[in-house]
Amino acid sequence: MNRDILAVIQENLHTFSKGQKKIANFILESYDKAAFMTASRLGKKVGVSESTVVRFAAELGYDGYPDMQKSLQKMIRNRLTSVQRIEVTNDRLGDQDLVSMVLQSDIEKIRQTLEELDRDAFDRAVDAIVAARKIYIIGVRSSAALASFLYFYCNLIFENVALVSANTSSEIFESLLRVGPGDVVIGVSFPRYSSRTVQAMSFARDRGADTVAITDSEASPLAPICRHTLRARSDMASFVDSLVAPLSLVNALLVAVSQRKNDELARTFQNLEDIWDEYGVYEKVQE
Repeated sequence: MNRDILAVIQENLHTFSKGQKKIANFILESYDKAAFMTASRLGKKVGVSESTVVRFAAELGYDGYPDMQKSLQKMIRNRLTSVQRIEVTNDRLGDQDLVSMVLQSDIEKIRQTLEELDRDAFDRAVDAIVAARKIYIIGVRSSAALASFLYFYCNLIFENVALVSANTSSEIFESLLRVGPGDVVIGVSFPRYSSRTVQAMSFARDRGADTVAITDSEASPLAPICRHTLRARSDMASFVDSLVAPLSLVNALLVAVSQRKNDELARTFQNLEDIWDEYGVYEKVQE
């Protein structure tokens, strides 16, 4: 089902049984909480049986409750405010150990990313980056950390790399002023998606540049406007965005690209080691 689940519920509200209406009204009013409840917990919350909740999901056209829950989670990810994120996290945590829950969640996101990654899209993105005349990298807000990390290493591998300045919309277009065919623009964005990144990638596409999106799903606004989409699972830990799996994907991309430039890269790093040693860039640690 591709339609907004809330719209579907609202349209069919008059057709539901008394118990189903209780479920529907709770989801419409508290979708941020309902998305992370089990069928049993949701049933207890509204005063119906778990089986009624399961039948409700089927009534909406889903294969089961988990399928409906996944749809609801996907729909809300870009809607939640920071305050709602904190409230949802508090509900999800309950009395659980915070450190264990967050780290286990990150481990699971890496596992899911590994299983779901489109290897052909990954290889095509690597080909495009290696062949690029110039590489532009953009990521703002929490995604800026990923973009900066990617830029740091790309700048060591390639001669012509730019980290797009995105403090204002005008700066984005000024940074991309000369972008065109033969260039590659890599956009990094995760919920809540940055409108500036979307604008930049649309601009680059319209100018004929090859575009690579590093994002979380096909529902991302970057997916339809980029030639290559690399997906990594992300999650929210309170108001904080969990970007462990995306960073792991960026690492894999850098390693793949560096392998293509292996001989040239070895010479580059030999020169860098000499410079670092001469100017004392790194502390010498005594064994």
